[in-house]
Amino acid sequence: MLRWRLLLGTGLAIILVGLGWLDHVAAGPAPGIWLVPAVVFFAGMATRELLALLAAAGIRPCAWAVYVGNLLVLASPWGPLLHRWVTGRCGRQGACATATGDASGDWVLLALAAAVILALVGEMQRYKRPGGATANLGGAVLAIVYVGVLLSFAVRLRLAWGIGALASLLIVAKCGDSGAYFVGRLVGRHKMSPILSPKKTIEGAGGALLFSLASSWATFEWLVPATTGALQAGTACGQRGWGWIAFGLAVGIAGIVGDLAESLVKRDTGAKDSGGWLPGLGGVLDLMDSVLLAGPVVYGFWAIGLVGCSPLR
Repeated sequence: MLRWRLLLGTGLAIILVGLGWLDHVAAGPAPGIWLVPAVVFFAGMATRELLALLAAAGIRPCAWAVYVGNLLVLASPWGPLLHRWVTGRCGRQGACATATGDASGDWVLLALAAAVILALVGEMQRYKRPGGATANLGGAVLAIVYVGVLLSFAVRLRLAWGIGALASLLIVAKCGDSGAYFVGRLVGRHKMSPILSPKKTIEGAGGALLFSLASSWATFEWLVPATTGALQAGTACGQRGWGWIAFGLAVGIAGIVGDLAESLVKRDTGAKDSGGWLPGLGGVLDLMDSVLLAGPVVYGFWAIGLVGCSPLR
């Protein structure tokens, strides 16, 4: 099991690094284009697994509305870019690439509203008798917000601050996961949440924070200056005093909460893993749970300016 976990984790990391590198050096006026297949794949698989978990609890949202809604929400951060293309404001190289930052929030909100409307229409179409429609609507909104909205923060990080910002989310969150697993496996003794997640330990949580801190320092010391700095000449990118400490702790805590949040859904629906697609890792939701809840935290740090560069405008 440990061997599969290491092999699959390494393979996925290599694929994401390759796509990230291509997107950084070859995206041109369309930032994030190389990452679209990965976003669609992971979002689709996560949606499928969450719908299956909800079905196990007797909640069956209109599946097509949830899938389409999540795609709309995840595509919405590119709205400002599309608008500038349509209105002919992309005359110079990179003009569109610098117009996808703060304004994308309005587009995400519009897409969320559209997704909720689709869920309502889907339930109207298949309504036959009282009972179940309200619960199905609640499940649809949960799936759209949990997968679509939370994952959209990763997309917005890439569009607003470059590949370095997205890397800061993925690296620190997943290093925290690794720290929790290996430290908990080696020295874990005291249960952190015996009912919700019996295998998670306090020692593992400490390992998550330690690994998150170490990876946060390395990310903002080397990776962010090497990637984001190239996007904004004359702007200091990377370390902002001791901001990396707060960043590492906050992302580490968010990752722990994200793991427990998914455990809450799995325990309530009687599932051990969200899926069996990844031997040793579980399902896609098991892989993404920490990243989903850490996304808004990371976006907040970059938006406030505690780490990284000023937003692209």
